[in-house]
Amino acid sequence: MKLSRVLWVVAALVIMTPLAQADGTTTMQFTGVNGANDGVYYVSPYTATMNYGTSSAQTVFLFCDDINNEVSMKQVWDANVTSLASGNFSNTRYGNGSVNLHLNGINPQTLYDEAAWLTTQFSSHPGDYVSLQYALWDLMTPGTEPMNFANADGTTVAQWLAMASANYGQINSADFAVITNTGLAYTGQGQVQEFIVQTPEPATGVLLVVGVSLMFLLYRRSQQRTA
Repeated sequence: MKLSRVLWVVAALVIMTPLAQADGTTTMQFTGVNGANDGVYYVSPYTATMNYGTSSAQTVFLFCDDINNEVSMKQVWDANVTSLASGNFSNTRYGNGSVNLHLNGINPQTLYDEAAWLTTQFSSHPGDYVSLQYALWDLMTPGTEPMNFANADGTTVAQWLAMASANYGQINSADFAVITNTGLAYTGQGQVQEFIVQTPEPATGVLLVVGVSLMFLLYRRSQQRTA
C-alpha cells in the first residue's frame, strides 16, 4: 500500500472514531465489580462498556452516586451523558429539581463536582472503598449511611464529605460525565443506578488530529522534493 493511501486510511479512522461522548446518549453494559463490599452491596469502582454494541465501544470505570436503584451484571441500558462542564443538569437524577437540594445546601454543579472529587480518591485509598462509597451516597441522599462510619485509615464519611466540600475546585469538570438512564430520571426506585465516569482528556483528540496533519505535511513536502 502506498504511503498516501495509508495516510488517508489513518485520517478516516481518526474522523470516524469518536472519543467518549461528552453529552448526548450512549448504550451502556455493566460488566464487573471490584470485589469490595459492605456486607450487603458491592461498592465502586465498577466496570462497564460505554457505546456498547458499536465500533467505538470502550471500557470505563463507574462510580455510583445513587443508592436508590440497582443494576445487574451484564445489564444493558440507554443513558444520557452529561458533561459536568456543561452547566445543564436537566438529564441527571440529582440536578434536575427532583431532589431536595436544600438538604445539601449546594447547587447541582457543586454537588456533582464534589462527587467527582470523591471518585478521584478511590485509587489512592483502596482500603477506604466503603467509606468513600458511603460518602457518595450520602452526598446525593443525605442520611442514607452513617456519617461516623470509617474503615482502613480511620477517615469517616463525614470527613470525606468535608474534604469534598473544601477540595472540589481542584478537579476539572470537563474530565467527568454523569451517566443517567434515559426516560424519567427521578430519584425513586425502579430506575438504573446513576454513575459518574471520568472521560478522556480533550487533548487526546487534539493530539491525534495534529499528528495526522503533520504526517500529511511531511508527505506533501517529500512529494514536492521528488517532483
